[in-house]
Amino acid sequence: MEQADIAVTDIAVIGGSAAGLTAAITARRHYPDQSILLVRKEEQVLIPCGIPYIFGTVGAPEKNLIPDAVLEKHDIELLITEAESLDTDERVLQTKAGEIAYERLILATGSKPAMPPIPGIDLEGVFTVVKDVDYLHDLQRRLETAHDVVVIGGGFIGIEFGDEINKTGGKNVSIVEMMPHCLMLAYDEEFCITMEEVLESRGVNVSAPARVESIVGNGRVERVELADGTSIDADLVIVGVGAVANVDLAREAGLEIGQTGGIHVDRTMKTSADHVFACGDCAEKVSFFGGKPSRLKLASIASTEARIAGANLFGVKRENVGTVGVWSTAVGDHALATAGLTESMAEDLGYDVVSVAIEGVNRHPGLMPGGAKTKVKMVFERNSAVALGGQVMSDSTAGEIINAISACVQNRMTAEQIAMFQIGTHPALTASPIAYHVVNAAEMALAEMRK
Repeated sequence: MEQADIAVTDIAVIGGSAAGLTAAITARRHYPDQSILLVRKEEQVLIPCGIPYIFGTVGAPEKNLIPDAVLEKHDIELLITEAESLDTDERVLQTKAGEIAYERLILATGSKPAMPPIPGIDLEGVFTVVKDVDYLHDLQRRLETAHDVVVIGGGFIGIEFGDEINKTGGKNVSIVEMMPHCLMLAYDEEFCITMEEVLESRGVNVSAPARVESIVGNGRVERVELADGTSIDADLVIVGVGAVANVDLAREAGLEIGQTGGIHVDRTMKTSADHVFACGDCAEKVSFFGGKPSRLKLASIASTEARIAGANLFGVKRENVGTVGVWSTAVGDHALATAGLTESMAEDLGYDVVSVAIEGVNRHPGLMPGGAKTKVKMVFERNSAVALGGQVMSDSTAGEIINAISACVQNRMTAEQIAMFQIGTHPALTASPIAYHVVNAAEMALAEMRK
């Protein structure tokens, strides 16, 4: 649609990534007769979780895009421009292309890379994880001639960047993590140690625990100085230490901002303005476990919140039960996954837990092609026997096993219910019905609870 034609819409969505796109599609499904306009500033929208793979497996930013055809398919109009201000009383959005009047608005403005106060972070050759095609093209060009690459941050993004860059060959790649192990905010220690061993076996150097003191260079990065006095040569540095909610537009409009810096929303995803909703990385989150604020930012969470916001625009249909937290991490053929609370997370929150780990091949018999050693660790609350979470270490099958565990957690299933879970198995696809990991973990937990 031509910019000059845009003046009024029933539903306006600001942001075109996982949250904005899903919210717009959901709104179309629930409100087929309403006009929907999606406003975004990016010409092309990257698949956020796929960004590390641009630099190895995928090969280019253009191969990691969300296609705009999905908008046309769902009769959603697109305006590529930047939102400048928002008047929630008059229900008017000011953009660089002009004013847009709306009946309902969804803010899905996402997040920005966290920028730790490290001296030298502004040197040439230091990059963050910016969701911009041109920026990532520049990073890709710099990597072609770089030899010593340092990744600051050993979370999901950090280890995936490190491994993907290392796969291209001819580079000395180092990951620096300030916690005792990489991925420590996401997995119990034994899972983290195994992943570090996998990274090092593939040629990636891991320094943990290690704190960056400064990034040093004469105009351009030359090395990374650590707090213990050692240094790592670097002609390119990638900072991947997390993200902060992009709430500038909301704050300037007077919307309430929550404790962790996101836009405050209720369980329907409504903001402090009745006709304005928010979802995704820009929105405040609360935990499924106890209701305290959560800092998790994941595309899967964003799309769930978007399905709530998009459905509730003209009447409450869904409510947010809180963020469970479900994620996976893969390096080569080795994958880790978590749903809900790990043992250490649960203990930190004060739960009395029973945890059980089961190991075995995910095929039967174990010599079937494609089989992989699989470890499942389940965590239950001792008194109620309710499932609090689980972790999986396996091959690519970990991603779907953890989704099944997440269903158990979200439905507050007990160990007894999981032990009686009716499963489907096949020699070429799953573990044996006799040794099915999740079911046997529940049985073992029940035995522990009876002691």
